[in-house]
Amino acid sequence: MAAAAVSRVLVLSAAVFALQACEPGTGPFAAKPPAGTEATAASTARATKGAGGDVEAPEVFQITDTALWDGRPSLGGVWVASPDTKDPERVIMRNPANGKFVVGALFKREVENPGPKLQISSDAADALGLLAGQPAKISVTALRRKEVAEAPTAAAAPAAAGAIDAGGVETKPLDGGAEPATKGKTKASKKAAETAAVATAALAAAAKPAAAKPAAPAPASSSGGRPIQIGFFSVETNAQRAADKLAKAGIAAEVRSESTKGKPYWSVVARGDAALLAKIKAAGFADAYLLK
Repeated sequence: MAAAAVSRVLVLSAAVFALQACEPGTGPFAAKPPAGTEATAASTARATKGAGGDVEAPEVFQITDTALWDGRPSLGGVWVASPDTKDPERVIMRNPANGKFVVGALFKREVENPGPKLQISSDAADALGLLAGQPAKISVTALRRKEVAEAPTAAAAPAAAGAIDAGGVETKPLDGGAEPATKGKTKASKKAAETAAVATAALAAAAKPAAAKPAAPAPASSSGGRPIQIGFFSVETNAQRAADKLAKAGIAAEVRSESTKGKPYWSVVARGDAALLAKIKAAGFADAYLLK
């Protein structure tokens, strides 16, 4: 049936072109209308979005001081603790002695112990080239997501005045709305209009069975609430190990691959409320925190 309908459409379309060729000012070789007769519009709205990178924000937090890893393995990946901060932050840590750097989390150091001001995790010490029990000077600077402006996108041009959507067939008024030289339509033009209408209907009927079915909506995420930052890792396998440990405790966590200044790192993030945060802490990730 579809093949027969398409054959009829082809025959009718050929008849339309033949009839249109008989009319003055029509057909494939007719002169194009002067420029500027079609209405167009462009949107000048601009939007911003996260570019997936980071920029340093020393106005939020910045310190250069002595740090120490006490030699014990620590959970939570890459982090540094300082008594000078209040809220957890994403930071970049640098070792000026060897040029190494790593992205991690900044936490408030609750307990004031004798010794260096900054305390770092085993993963942070490994990434920066620090040895256990040997203090070294590092710099710590807060990071913020980089925002970039999208190029303005052009809006779809509205249909010209008098145009109608009829399965891809568009009719336009004559330039300036002037009356034709001869009264009424010629028999050829009437026949062309009738044939075009029949061809349009046939095209629509033939296209219906072949129309693609709309894609099924993606299943809604079962998780809700605020993002929970569990840890930053300079080694992907360590991040995956943390996610697997959480999964065994019945907590779904996502490993995200990110980078700063061309250096990759992996963050482990879950989503939930304060009750889930307490469950994550109980699973051994005491430094997890709710993101704003």
